[in-house]
Amino acid sequence: MLNHCGIDTPLGGMLAAAEDEALTGLWFAGQKYFPRAPLGTENPELPLFRALREWLKEYFSRRNPVFPEALKPYGTAFQREVWDRLREIPYGETRTYGGIAIGLGSPRAVGGAVARNPISLLIPCHRVIGSSGNLTGYAGGLSRKRALLDLEGG
Repeated sequence: MLNHCGIDTPLGGMLAAAEDEALTGLWFAGQKYFPRAPLGTENPELPLFRALREWLKEYFSRRNPVFPEALKPYGTAFQREVWDRLREIPYGETRTYGGIAIGLGSPRAVGGAVARNPISLLIPCHRVIGSSGNLTGYAGGLSRKRALLDLEGG
């Protein structure tokens, strides 16, 4: 069963989506690649969404919480492999697109997969930077990317 809910954060509203007992999406309102299709029933009291709100509260309090629930991002096999690599980036650290691309393909292809990450924050695409150390694209906006990296001390 598909469910969704809105969640307020210090960086703006977010939309969360879930299927059964797994989180399938978490987007900043209006971000690039924001879902257009209906996301099922609005159900803010779903236990998964309560756990997500608690995780976000801890995260925005400068802690490094562990999300206890399953993630189920939908994408191609390549995208899911890239997103798995993103989940390996430690809190407070960054990686480059080129570093993530090693053994996968071109940094440009990796960048495309990173941009389409459907579960912001929990799959930390904000921790990916350009090879020169510059902040580069973030579907939620570069000001949010900077704020997230500052929050994590990165």
